[in-house]
Amino acid sequence: MTIPTIAAKIATNRPGVTLRLATRDDAALILALIRELAEYEREPDAVQTDEAMLAANLFGAQPGAEVVIAEADGQPAGFALFFHNFSTWLGRRGLYLEDLFVRPAYRGRGVGQVLMAYLAKLALERGCGRFEWSVLDWNTPAIDFYRRLGATGMDEWTVQRVTGDALQALAASFAPRG
Repeated sequence: MTIPTIAAKIATNRPGVTLRLATRDDAALILALIRELAEYEREPDAVQTDEAMLAANLFGAQPGAEVVIAEADGQPAGFALFFHNFSTWLGRRGLYLEDLFVRPAYRGRGVGQVLMAYLAKLALERGCGRFEWSVLDWNTPAIDFYRRLGATGMDEWTVQRVTGDALQALAASFAPRG
């Protein structure tokens, strides 16, 4: 029998709102939040992960990302999934926010602001030179929220992605000599 891991609560300046670092025992909750985010982003069928994959990749021997969970009045209200990247121009790590989601019932209570402020503080504590993320161009409520936090858009940049068959084909095109 596995003994559940209890993460310490991190106090915030918002009444009833606390944060905590996710543990392996949160894999089902994280998956539920990811699915809710996918629904919000109009891609409900795009989620391919499961609890076991999340547990292995977030809490295994080489974690690929970290998760902080926001709770409001003791209930899961949202989450942020993030990892480190690296800026060659700055010569320093950065903090990259992959997902931020606050459940609709908890919006307007400062949960998103608390999550973002915590990640900014964490980035500085870890010596990061920047904190960045992507946002869908149609998501004006999120864009407006980020602008209120002081974020600026990187209008000259576009995200590029290789996945699925294209990823397989690109990898197959590498043929070392010898």
